[in-house]
Amino acid sequence: MADKTPLLVVGDALLDRDLSGSADRLAPDAPVPVVAECAERVRPGGAALAAYLAARDGREVTLVAGMGDDAASRELRDLLEPWLTLIPLPLTEPLSEKTRVLAQDRPVVRLDRGGGHVGDATDAARAAVRDAPAVFVSDYGRGAADALRDVLAERPPLVWDPHPRGGPPVPGTRLVTPAEKEAHGFAPPDGGPPGTLRAAARNAAALVRAWRAAAVAVTLGSRGALLSYGEHPLLVPAPAAHHGDSCGAGDRFAATAAGLLADGALVGEAVEGAVAAASAFVAAGGAGAVPRPDARPAPTPPPDADDPHALAARVRAQHGTVVAAGGCFDLLHAGHVGLLQAARRLGDCLVVCVNSDASVRRRKGEGRPVNPLADRIRVLRALACVDAVAVFDEDTPERLLADLRPDVWVKGGDYAGAELPEAALLQEWGGQAVLLPYLDGRSSTALMARAAEGVR
Repeated sequence: MADKTPLLVVGDALLDRDLSGSADRLAPDAPVPVVAECAERVRPGGAALAAYLAARDGREVTLVAGMGDDAASRELRDLLEPWLTLIPLPLTEPLSEKTRVLAQDRPVVRLDRGGGHVGDATDAARAAVRDAPAVFVSDYGRGAADALRDVLAERPPLVWDPHPRGGPPVPGTRLVTPAEKEAHGFAPPDGGPPGTLRAAARNAAALVRAWRAAAVAVTLGSRGALLSYGEHPLLVPAPAAHHGDSCGAGDRFAATAAGLLADGALVGEAVEGAVAAASAFVAAGGAGAVPRPDARPAPTPPPDADDPHALAARVRAQHGTVVAAGGCFDLLHAGHVGLLQAARRLGDCLVVCVNSDASVRRRKGEGRPVNPLADRIRVLRALACVDAVAVFDEDTPERLLADLRPDVWVKGGDYAGAELPEAALLQEWGGQAVLLPYLDGRSSTALMARAAEGVR
């Protein structure tokens, strides 16, 4: 998608293979299960999985990873090249392969081969890191991050997903994402017994200081993640507990967090989104259910109900009534809420048209708005009576209304006796502008005056 920031992934690519079958007897020559009728499934692994998941999200992705001329490297290239740009780093040995044998979807044994390790960086890889708008390190301890450590230190990554065999993240990394056991191994030995929230909190705080990272999010499996900036932690619970195949959930978490941060999310917002994505990933079957690279992307979901134009079009197509209301909504108060609740009862959806910060400033003067646009939108969206929020930058919303074409346009009763400039516009498509009463004495200006008086 064009509105998503391109992402550069630096890390160690693997080739993962699942052999899935059924087991209902033991071998005659040893007490081991016989897994019969195996179906083979090959997919990207390690940093390649993280990059592949980000690319399937609709993001432009470049992967800097070790890749050779061996059979596993060639097979992985074929899987990745339709989805992302690959900048290879030289490997000392063949690419690492991990093969899981599963019976009734449960792992029986894992077979590893290939010990490929990145020795040196290339000029192309260094230039890619320096030029990338956003960098994410997926370290699997096979040398890619260490080979580029000097250039990564020049511009710390948004996310560093560490590995016990890898080096520490470079100082200044915005978010480091160790798993609970990894955090316990990385942290000083005074963090307490592993497996408790207290231990995870102490380990995360210690790692923020030791790594000089902006934040550390310790992933806790079905419990969610614990985010620390060095002091009191934030626990982000998983929306639901899923006990399926968790293979690849850490890659899903880190890739989602990196993408959200690249697009401008706050660290807390990115961790919340990453927890939700990892939980859904496990619920869908984990890495074993990752779409094949030759599969088409999932169909575009129906328009989000919070897309005001899509919402209005959908309600009109169902012969419903589209209601719109407008205002600055700087300090949301009981008068606003009463107005919006009443407006919603007039139709089948309510779109709130809110002035941008510049528009409020022109209308209300310097010092306004008190709350910036993002905060005003978030509060409005939290109201059950509001179905969508649209923003206009002009002094009045005529242009926005001409696009939305609501059936009813609502203004507060403090406009009584005044000419509604939008009324004539609504008539062009058969709409109606109406006034609804405000609760007496409620206004943002009055609230600010009382607050100022209280301060004095």
